[in-house]
Amino acid sequence: MMRFWMALALFFCAAAHTETPRIIVFILIDDMRFDSLSCMGHPFLETPHIDQLAAEGVLFERAYVTTALCSPSRASILSSRYAHQHGVLDNNTEMDPALPIFPQELQRAGYETAFVGKWHMGGAGDAPRPGFDHWVSFRGQGVYRDPTLNVDGEAVKREGYITDLLTDYAEEFLAKEREKPFMLYLSHKAVHAEFQPAERHSGSYADQEYPHPASMADTDENYAGKPDWVRAQRKSWHGVDGMYNKTTDYDRFVLDYAETMRAVDDSVGRVIAALRAQGLAENTLVVFSSDNGFLFGEHGLIDKRCMYEPSIRVPMIAWCPGVAEAGTRRQALVTNLDIAPTFLEAAGLPAPEQFVGRSFWSALAAEPAEPRPAFLYEYFWERNFPQTPTVLGVHDGRYKLMQYHGVWDRYEMYDLETDPHEQHNLLAEFIQTSEAGTLDQHIRSKRNDNEHAKKFEELSKQLRDLLEATECRAEPVWAVTP
Repeated sequence: MMRFWMALALFFCAAAHTETPRIIVFILIDDMRFDSLSCMGHPFLETPHIDQLAAEGVLFERAYVTTALCSPSRASILSSRYAHQHGVLDNNTEMDPALPIFPQELQRAGYETAFVGKWHMGGAGDAPRPGFDHWVSFRGQGVYRDPTLNVDGEAVKREGYITDLLTDYAEEFLAKEREKPFMLYLSHKAVHAEFQPAERHSGSYADQEYPHPASMADTDENYAGKPDWVRAQRKSWHGVDGMYNKTTDYDRFVLDYAETMRAVDDSVGRVIAALRAQGLAENTLVVFSSDNGFLFGEHGLIDKRCMYEPSIRVPMIAWCPGVAEAGTRRQALVTNLDIAPTFLEAAGLPAPEQFVGRSFWSALAAEPAEPRPAFLYEYFWERNFPQTPTVLGVHDGRYKLMQYHGVWDRYEMYDLETDPHEQHNLLAEFIQTSEAGTLDQHIRSKRNDNEHAKKFEELSKQLRDLLEATECRAEPVWAVTP
């Protein structure tokens, strides 16, 4: 019956010389590194279903988030706005329901919309949010086993493993008979710490060993040129010497992560199989990504927040039979801001003027004619995790600049082409000790005879331009609330 209605829609759209409204499925993973895939070189993790998605679609090798923190990133995905614009600067702030978001735009155009999984913007509630006709969620981070879910406003106690249960609800939604095009947003809890694999995968990698990154060792050589806060963070909740208040071991930690990822791969396989079974695959755009990356010992750190590559780089796969150039890997910069306008363009809809992202819909068929030149990165200091400072940075795909607030010794700048693991800070020689003024002034004073100072001036101008264009203050300002 569903195929009948879609065929009927195709007939009328053909008569009107318009395209069939495209089905949209968005699969968001939590804390998934860009290379947590066998097709991206993970040493032992098996992800056959996600690999197949990439083999039949487009893999964006340079996909990033603009804030490497769960709630700000999720708000950016929905609203196509930077964190300083949408106001969700931490994991405790609720998203303003008045903000334009892509599900509401799809609803207005006649789409049926569903949210299944982790919301995590304002941890106290799990009630249905604007933009969704169907709702399955839970409070805060949720639990891996036997969760209580909010299903369309009703509390439902379920037994089982959360990744599998959420996929059950996704399959149920996909199997419905309907006359409308639809959008499914499947937002997994996995693979957020503390990791708990499904029983069928527990211990499956017990005989494996994840290689320690070269920058993990606590040596003067590794920290040469780094700001002092980086080495100091080793002993914190988010450092390899203090991991979660010393409650876990690094080697067990990385294996648990990989084993927990296996159910995510199963879920992707089930979703694609459900689309095929309903005869919907040829008219569906599936986007697979993560809310942020994850550090596994690089520079002695775990988790995310900072602007190092494993923290901000994410997987991004777009699967759209007949549109996506199968098996292609794109090099253009894409960000989490770009997901919402891509969905709207795929649906034949204009993006609201408040959206600042760029659709990558055309990049499914060819490299974009005008790729994004750079993006702004921002993370705002959190009192409950004070070991990571505020950072405002700019990334152009090759070079990146990180400027810190509240710490005063060094900035960081890297050439990722020659130094992909960020071990040689190009601004290492510029350090403040006791002199007055700003570090920026100190570096700029050398720009006439120092190539790294010249590059700093170029990148800092890009950063200032991005801040100005998006109406972000370059410095924190506290004001009395009216």
